[in-house]
Amino acid sequence: MASSLVFVTPFLVGLFMAASASNFYQDFDITWGDGRGKILNNGELLTLGLDKASGSGFQSKNEYLFGKIDMQLKLVPGNSAGTVTAYYLSSKGSTWDEIDYEFLGNLSGDPYTLHTNVFSQGKGNREQQFHLWFDPTADFHTYSILWNPQRIVFSVDGTPIREFKNAESKGVPFPKNQPMRIYSSLWNADDWATRGGLIKTDWTQAPFTASYRNFNANACVWSSGASSCGSSGSSSSTSSTSSPWLSEELDSTKQDRLKWVQDNYMIYNYCTDAKRFPQGFPPECNMS
Repeated sequence: MASSLVFVTPFLVGLFMAASASNFYQDFDITWGDGRGKILNNGELLTLGLDKASGSGFQSKNEYLFGKIDMQLKLVPGNSAGTVTAYYLSSKGSTWDEIDYEFLGNLSGDPYTLHTNVFSQGKGNREQQFHLWFDPTADFHTYSILWNPQRIVFSVDGTPIREFKNAESKGVPFPKNQPMRIYSSLWNADDWATRGGLIKTDWTQAPFTASYRNFNANACVWSSGASSCGSSGSSSSTSSTSSPWLSEELDSTKQDRLKWVQDNYMIYNYCTDAKRFPQGFPPECNMS
């Protein structure tokens, strides 16, 4: 770890976040797609496109080590079967960390499948899948990731849908040392995404478009081997009043909302798939 640390005052953090909340030109680069990805409305809107020739994608200019990250998405409408809109955080290398949202397209009238996963040190296989309680193609909705040293929480419009707790005490690696960028892509996955690949993409519906707005990152920015929150993004070097998300946990109300979602809208949970784990569930599954 570099010995020279970058510290950002709460005032400067506020300035950075206010700027980052509204301008895609400032915070993201469109990385592939030959013009199918576009930044519009003076940086307030980003769209990704997919046609038979190619999809498209973007990534954040900054890397982050812990944060509370919000993005509003409006997903591909109509018959989107075979398409996948991925929105995730990821580090680099063979032992990468990753926090995933993937939105699996549908036949018109069927619900989208929201697929989530957490990778730590290159190991994933922690899938949970949900149907949403609204039409995610009709309007923008906020998809959030809270990532601090104790937990990762996936939330939709402020309602938590999944919590992945730090289980290092049980020998489970937790993403806490590798800075991650934000990525998103829209691509064709009709070999597996819809009913195991049975439903193919209907290219007469192309081009497909997913839209993004209102990005906001209250986060520790990683630069030159150091974090804007101090050593390793440790909460001990950052005031809990300026960055309360660094120690945030689910209160009783949010725990109730999480249970409501998981009881009513979860369609797959690796922690209950006994056929997949005949020798016993992964250790993090036994945490309350």
